[in-house]
Amino acid sequence: MRCLLKAMMIVVSLRASLRRSRQLCSQSSPAQAPFSYELMKQQYRPEVPEYFNFASDVLDRWTEVEKEGKKPKTPALWWVDGDGEEVKWSFEELGVLSRKAANVLSGACSLQCGDRVLLLLPRIPEWWLLNVACMRTGTVLIPGTQQLTAKDILYRLQKSKAKGIITDDSVASTVESVEADCQSLKFKLLVSESQREGWLSFKDLLKNAPSDHQCATTKSEHPMAIYFTSGTTGAPKMTEHSHCSYGIGLTVSGRYWLNLTSSDIYWNTSDTGWAKAAWSIFSAWSQGACVFVHKMPQFSPPSLSRYPITVFCSAPTAYRMLVQHRPPSCTFNSLRHCASAGEPINPEVMAEWKAWTGLDIHEAYGQTETVLVCGNFKGMEIKAGSMGKPSPGYDVKIIDENGNILPPGKEGEIAIKVKPTRPLFLFTCYTDDPEKTKATVRGDFYATGDRGLMDEDGYFWFVGRADDVINSAGYRIGPFEVESALIEHPAVVESAVVSSPDPTRGEVVKAFVVLTPSYISHDPEKMMKELQDHVKKATAPYKYPRKMEFVRELPKTISGKIRRNELRQKEWRRY
Repeated sequence: MRCLLKAMMIVVSLRASLRRSRQLCSQSSPAQAPFSYELMKQQYRPEVPEYFNFASDVLDRWTEVEKEGKKPKTPALWWVDGDGEEVKWSFEELGVLSRKAANVLSGACSLQCGDRVLLLLPRIPEWWLLNVACMRTGTVLIPGTQQLTAKDILYRLQKSKAKGIITDDSVASTVESVEADCQSLKFKLLVSESQREGWLSFKDLLKNAPSDHQCATTKSEHPMAIYFTSGTTGAPKMTEHSHCSYGIGLTVSGRYWLNLTSSDIYWNTSDTGWAKAAWSIFSAWSQGACVFVHKMPQFSPPSLSRYPITVFCSAPTAYRMLVQHRPPSCTFNSLRHCASAGEPINPEVMAEWKAWTGLDIHEAYGQTETVLVCGNFKGMEIKAGSMGKPSPGYDVKIIDENGNILPPGKEGEIAIKVKPTRPLFLFTCYTDDPEKTKATVRGDFYATGDRGLMDEDGYFWFVGRADDVINSAGYRIGPFEVESALIEHPAVVESAVVSSPDPTRGEVVKAFVVLTPSYISHDPEKMMKELQDHVKKATAPYKYPRKMEFVRELPKTISGKIRRNELRQKEWRRY
């Protein structure tokens, strides 16, 4: 049963939608005029038509602009594998190939509008191609990372009732091991140079598919994609997004946060299994920018300077790696704008990056459910450690447990106003789970589950997941601030801070610390004392970790986020 947006949709004609897409493709670069945050908030009035499909209303329009010679000669997709192989597609080529792929889905795979399909592919061109093909057929796409185990794949296939799965040789045998328990699964499509028994060959079918395809007529509120959450606080939830929540909602991040134009080459390093990878589709292509993709198992610092990347977006890990090693071969002649999201980035990393490159890192905050909530927008004053100000699509507040708005400086839960009108770009629902969907609303707000505060200037500051905040002897301590202090010390690669039971204080701060190789052999007691003293000086003394454990690695989700809940539960089970 489809989940429909409860908000009142702004209904305009399809002709208005096409007019809007033409305006979207022809508007000038946001860098051409002085930036004003307040003016951006006032002027942002998105049109949401009754019918909308990103493939036909935006991508096909960019093809027209391209044919008319009104777009810079940058490709729509630029893929490299590091071994010399390279793929470059114009918007016209992307259109032709995606129509052929759409015919594969609706033909040999027998998918109909509204059917669900699981897509497990690495960073290869076919991932982007099949995303667009699913839009054209109205198929509900469910991306997943290739690091999923057999148990993970089984859970997603059974939970979603997907009719098909698309993957490559590396995952095919894992799928075969669980497919007998997936009654809804009707086809398996293999993206490979080779054949496999029981699987359809995408390569062969694409080669023989016709290039004419009539795009599905999809309403703005119809489901477009389902993303499983990263599971940092429990079993992954199915987060449903509509054609407008991503297709129109992510224009904010493309235009105002990433500051993209049609001449930019944009590299987003996110794994294809997570919602942030979709930002490389909608944020970039809504602005006509080139999506750059590097197929590599892990981020390689030299790659950032080897290619003419103009806009770079990555998790804090990549920036930490860059500033720690500062490869002498790295020169950033083309880079003009940097962004970070996924987890908070440490202020000291931002400062080192600015000193090295002369560029700010524009941090932003969002969830699988929300798209961009807050950001440090181009031209805005950046306060290191802050996630910026609210996106123009949202009214963001800090609330208490009863849904009351808290004043500046007061810590509470980060929330988005959803009453009387639900924002158009918020997720539709947790698929097939009305109770969990309802539980996200507190008073007039969608409660994110993240703790934070707003300062007098309207900047928001992340404290931590609600479950991660430590209450020690009456003091509330956010793990991120302690982790930021620890990482300033040269001995620390990364850390995770959680609560630990204490008979006197109720809870105390405990840090799990990964040391750099040169410090591993140091005396543990002396090392702990040195780090404790360092944290006392770097932040409020009461926040220092009274307990510390040195570990080789930290438990993480498949997306790379630290599983603090796992460490916390393990710690409390000891007592």
